[in-house]
Amino acid sequence: MRLKKIAALIGGCVFTVCFISMYLIMEQTESRNSGDDQGVNELESKIRLLEDELKANKKLIESLSERLSVDFEAGSPWNPKQLTLGKSDVGVLSDDTLAQPNIADNQQLVLRSYYNIDLHNWTRSVANIQHTDCNFADERTRHSDDVQIINVYDLLPFNNADGGVWKQGFDINYNANQWKERKLKVFVVPHSHNDPGWLKTYDNYFKDSTKHILDNMVHKLSEDQNRKLIWAEISYLSTWWNKITDQTKDNVKQLIKDGQLEIVTGGWVMNDEANTHYYAMIDQLIEGHQWLENNLGVKPVSGWAIDPFGHSSTMAYILRRMGMDNMLIQRVHYAVKKHFAAEKLLEFIWRQNWDQGSSTDMFCHMMPFYSYDVPHTCGPDPKICCQFDFKRLPGGKVTCPWKISPKEITSQNVAERAHTLLDQYRKKSQLYRTDVVLAPLGDDFRYEKIDEWDNQFRNYKKLMDYMNGHTELNVEIQFGTLTDYFNAVRQRTGLLTNEEDHNNHIPNNLPVISGDFFTYADRDEHYWSGYYTSRPFQKNLNRALESRLRAAELIYSISLSLAKRENKDVPVIKSYYSQLVQARRDLGLFQHHDGITGTARDTVVQDYGKRLLASLNTANSIINLAATYLLVNSDTKPLLQLDEKRASHSALPASAILTISQKSARPVVFYNSLGHDRKQLVRFVVSHPLVEVYNETGHTVPCQVAPVWFDTQSLAHTEFQVWCFVHIPALSVVRYTVKEAGPDSKVAAVPSKITYYNIEPPTETHSDVFELTKADPDSHPVLKSDSMILTFSSRGLLNSVVSKLQNIQTKVDLRFVEYGTTSGKQDKSGAYLFLPSGAAAEVRVASNQGFYTISGPLVSQATLQLDNIQHTVSLYNTVGVDATAIEISNIVDIRGKNNREIAMRINTDIENRDRMFYTDLNGFQMQRRKTMEKLPLQANYYPMPTMAFMEDSTIRLTLHSAQPLGVAALKQGQIEVMMDRRLIQDDNRGLGQGVTDNCKTPNTFWISVEKHQHDSIIADAPIGYPSLLGHLQSQYLNHPILVLHSLLDNTVNIKPAYRPLISPLPCDMFMVNLRTVDNGDNIPSNTMLLLLHRLALQCGFKTAPVDCSTTDGKVNIGSLFRHMGLESVEETSLSMMYTHQSVDLSSDVTIQPMEIASFKLTLL
Repeated sequence: MRLKKIAALIGGCVFTVCFISMYLIMEQTESRNSGDDQGVNELESKIRLLEDELKANKKLIESLSERLSVDFEAGSPWNPKQLTLGKSDVGVLSDDTLAQPNIADNQQLVLRSYYNIDLHNWTRSVANIQHTDCNFADERTRHSDDVQIINVYDLLPFNNADGGVWKQGFDINYNANQWKERKLKVFVVPHSHNDPGWLKTYDNYFKDSTKHILDNMVHKLSEDQNRKLIWAEISYLSTWWNKITDQTKDNVKQLIKDGQLEIVTGGWVMNDEANTHYYAMIDQLIEGHQWLENNLGVKPVSGWAIDPFGHSSTMAYILRRMGMDNMLIQRVHYAVKKHFAAEKLLEFIWRQNWDQGSSTDMFCHMMPFYSYDVPHTCGPDPKICCQFDFKRLPGGKVTCPWKISPKEITSQNVAERAHTLLDQYRKKSQLYRTDVVLAPLGDDFRYEKIDEWDNQFRNYKKLMDYMNGHTELNVEIQFGTLTDYFNAVRQRTGLLTNEEDHNNHIPNNLPVISGDFFTYADRDEHYWSGYYTSRPFQKNLNRALESRLRAAELIYSISLSLAKRENKDVPVIKSYYSQLVQARRDLGLFQHHDGITGTARDTVVQDYGKRLLASLNTANSIINLAATYLLVNSDTKPLLQLDEKRASHSALPASAILTISQKSARPVVFYNSLGHDRKQLVRFVVSHPLVEVYNETGHTVPCQVAPVWFDTQSLAHTEFQVWCFVHIPALSVVRYTVKEAGPDSKVAAVPSKITYYNIEPPTETHSDVFELTKADPDSHPVLKSDSMILTFSSRGLLNSVVSKLQNIQTKVDLRFVEYGTTSGKQDKSGAYLFLPSGAAAEVRVASNQGFYTISGPLVSQATLQLDNIQHTVSLYNTVGVDATAIEISNIVDIRGKNNREIAMRINTDIENRDRMFYTDLNGFQMQRRKTMEKLPLQANYYPMPTMAFMEDSTIRLTLHSAQPLGVAALKQGQIEVMMDRRLIQDDNRGLGQGVTDNCKTPNTFWISVEKHQHDSIIADAPIGYPSLLGHLQSQYLNHPILVLHSLLDNTVNIKPAYRPLISPLPCDMFMVNLRTVDNGDNIPSNTMLLLLHRLALQCGFKTAPVDCSTTDGKVNIGSLFRHMGLESVEETSLSMMYTHQSVDLSSDVTIQPMEIASFKLTLL
């Protein structure tokens, strides 16, 4: 009876609050002009608020009833004083209760002062995950005939035995009569590998080499229809295309039509596969494929990746989903190549680890030898193969290292030369299952001069004529393209009946391989794990541009579709399209395997940096203009401006200062580029510490203010950082207002409390606003929130985490360590290689090291300044995703060190078997790793573009990263991430310099600790999956809410919000892009490409605090956007090369877990 009375009382109070709220809303709106569009928008916001409040109060009643019923059922006497209230209870109960919220020790936020607070924001939401959406990750079954690359590593001795002429392999023998029944078929494939930046900048390479290669290509291929060439880099082709005559363009088209010129892969660049994110990988391929379609009408069929330093299965997936059938890879660990060659696995079906069928199968060819140059492509003996590289004829600048030069082919020596070359082809064929040999003929920037074209084709023609003319040799040899080769393999397997019938057919009699090919070693213990971290500043800048470009693409397309729906011309927005295209291309250019890898010369890195910054500014301008159109309905000039500024391409980002006063409120706009509603803290900088912030409905939002530090004891006097708790709907732009508060304001941002450890507080302080104190000697700081408690050592380093939400406590002992490089005459670390001198040494932190903390109701931080690192740990106190992780910000500056590599190491008490952990491949999937004693330390480093996790049966710890870096788990329960490297020597891989152009570099991480609610670990599963929370944490970190300042002095002409989605996306759906398609002339077309990625979830963890649901992969494209008039929707390949099927606008489409689906949207 008592329970019923209490519930009735609470329900009555809630009803009264809702009734009064509705009355006030209607009273305000009735006084407005009914024809005023601004009033209509505000009314819409008020109604949404009322709906949310009703929803929140319903949840509150259910929550309170559940708590009361638990106490009642336990049989214990009920005492209202024992009822622990969280923030979701605030604003509904009595003033006495409001004065005692469970927020943070030392400083309580008196939320009753926020008498007008938006109550629904303080409800801790819970995601609704359907059980069927957990099945995919729980059923990690494997095909019995798969070869797992991680298991191959268990088999290999890695003893680097001398293989004779094929030093990293073995002797190869054959029977000369084995081809009597079926001839050996050889394709000599001329190619020229053109790096878009490495030793020279892109522009200089084009001017000095690439232009001449392409000019000569048209002339020399046209001389003989049997000559052929393959080309990969569309960036160069595009630049050249803009400079040639129409007649030359027609000649190129004819060469393609005749099969003499093949475009392979078709990406803007040949992208790196370790550091790249799948967004940028796909985007640069789309840019290349769309250019090819618009200019040449070409659809690439085969992938060609001869120079990326290791290979990711994500690339195979992307190419397959773009409609390609074949791919070739080269840089794989020499011991793995030897094993694959011995087992005849070099031609295989590459299947995704998560594929429970065979839909991702990709036919892959692995080149067997050391390199892609001519000495390592005709057969196992490089000193012989080099003799058939006719660019190296005597008298030229390029010679053979083995001191035996090529000879001009004459009638006197053709027989001996042909037999010698054929012997190499025959030996190479023994490594494959079909009697078809691929013999690439090229190298970096080959065929630049007419002489090389003539020397190569003239001499090979003589060799081919001799071999083909002597039938007793049982060989057919010709110039060919990559697809010529793959088609011949298919014919030999019986799959094809003719050479054109190749689409969507994968040979089924080849071995199936799953996994990736990291970490690459080309010889000895020379592991290419250094480039995972080299030039981390540029890697961070790249990730910033990725996120900003994606945000710009989305809001640009949304603005165009709205304008079209309203029949408005937006010439200014349209005029930015060419700049948007250039930003895509600049981002694409940096994905090159000598760009994002950090393995180019200093001048080239500077050129990349300038391009990245210019495109970041372009993306910012597009967001400014589009947000202005959506909220101000103006297309004349941007009236909103992003608050981030960068002084140069090598400078840290800084926040613009929002100047505030008591006279008028300043509008601030927040833009959420994710497809889900977000409740979280957002930081911005203001000119005064007394500040009030209101949301779009006029409600006060809770905020906390703190000084801005120049260094540990120096504070800024005219700028202050503010964190505010905001609620921004999916893909929305929302206007908040900020003003200077009066001294007696009851709703001003709460000042932070600042505590100094081992040092005196600064003498010049804002003591009238902030409380500054000095902690007792040897005291240990503790940061607390409703969700977590963090404990620190007396030196200011994190050492343990208590998760209240997860009900766990775990050791999280954070340290910094340094690696040196090998000494003496040994090879040393450089841009590519990581060759440490031994185990890392811990960076010493003095026992009296000074540091400081800030604490408050929303944010707590601890900041430690070391010689080379400014280290800040942040804990956020909200009901959103940001409260579930610990943020680590490290600003690293190692410019004063030489031959040092600095890492952050985290020691835990997690008992991960065999030091097993998982790292992401391109932000797309998680690959299992295992630290191996038989491999050197550097071999156990792996790429980490976005996250890594380790776990035991109880706890999972996830490290999220805002930039790609190298990561390792060298001991049980330990994970470390390399943050920067400064190396004064070359590592003998062609760069010719060290890495000494370091910048002050930001590294941002989130650390999350989750408790397994049941044993969800599948032993020896080759792949893992993040939880829903893990996915969301990564999205929040890499796609922050953007802050825009208004150039207007007031909010009169700014709408409260623009919400483009009718409803948010399902929890497990990520909007990769909404890309306005080029009409062919750098003008936006009537078509957009929508990319949706359905995430696979590992369930068995506490549900994420977000208000969303999963839908078993179902989404209705036709009713997704609020103001987008659609004529048609078609499902296509990822780059729109192929149309799969039309989509009914009124029906759902179903996207399977892990899949990225693409849809062509045609506007009315």
